[in-house]
Amino acid sequence: MKKVLIAFIICIAATAFALEDTPSNRQKEAARYLKTTPPADMMKDMAQKVSMNLPPENREEFKALLTKHLDLEAFTKIMKDSMEKHFTADELKALADFYGSPVGKSAMNKFGDYMGDIMPAIQAELLKAHAEAIKENAEANRQKQNAEE
Repeated sequence: MKKVLIAFIICIAATAFALEDTPSNRQKEAARYLKTTPPADMMKDMAQKVSMNLPPENREEFKALLTKHLDLEAFTKIMKDSMEKHFTADELKALADFYGSPVGKSAMNKFGDYMGDIMPAIQAELLKAHAEAIKENAEANRQKQNAEE
């Protein structure tokens, strides 16, 4: 019974401190999140780490694509608008709180390495799926052609 009472009190307290889910609060918290996790820094780090999986002669071009030639203002607006659409004010606050914390910053500093690590495997899986789709499509076309004859 004591545990139920404590859980109930925690739920009431969380509700009492919850942000009202208004467009204004969503905008404010999305902006706070983007300040703690700047898209420009994220793209620069990811471009550097992922480029290491490319042949040396393609690395600079790839990094330029994701940093120099990318319209970061448009990219940031797309992120912010989508965050405001899909997340509540409380969820955005939690994201900003986490990624603004020391452990959140540490996790984000590792994100580029993580992406660089998984991208080759993801690309290989996508190529396999594409090859299977082509094979399946060719087989369906052969069967259709045989049925018409």
